[in-house]
Amino acid sequence: MTLYAEALATFDSLFAQAKAAGIPEPTAMTVATATPGGLPSARMALLKTHDSRGFVFYTHLDGRKGRELQANPNAALLFFWKALGDDGVQVRVEGEVQIVDDAEAEAYFAMRPRASQLGAWASHQSETLDARETFEQRFKDAEREFEGRDVTRPPRWGGFRVLPRAIEFWYGAQYRLHERYLYERGADGVWTKRMLYP
Repeated sequence: MTLYAEALATFDSLFAQAKAAGIPEPTAMTVATATPGGLPSARMALLKTHDSRGFVFYTHLDGRKGRELQANPNAALLFFWKALGDDGVQVRVEGEVQIVDDAEAEAYFAMRPRASQLGAWASHQSETLDARETFEQRFKDAEREFEGRDVTRPPRWGGFRVLPRAIEFWYGAQYRLHERYLYERGADGVWTKRMLYP
């Protein structure tokens, strides 16, 4: 097993434990982005799939995070599952970002609840909204537009895949005697593993 495969297997195990523990929204993660000038921003999103190709989430491509990821295609993801281990487990993923191809985005969009599909049409994410009623009216307009037929994916809606160049596991312990393990991909593509001081 390669070190990258080991890191993914460790994530899979922890992710399964988080689901089994009944943690609300175990897929919830912080997504950190930055402008080309280095100004950071962060928000919560939901992990939709992950495999050896990377970690995928979906959003509006023209919202703030979408614009930042297209201008500066690097991101950091952070998972924290308090119920795991002695004092919680944290996983950080850092890497380059690619837009998910249309076929994959279409397949995921087709599985979403209809109301969520309509909401994607109603929202102009991160743009100024003059009143809540405007948003609600846009949702009703979308309902009428797609009445009696499938809701198509808006062209401004899609997914991002984070291709890991670093994955860190943090295991909380009493007296701040935590454990940290960092997997990193070097410029040569070779993965290394180090233990870090907490």
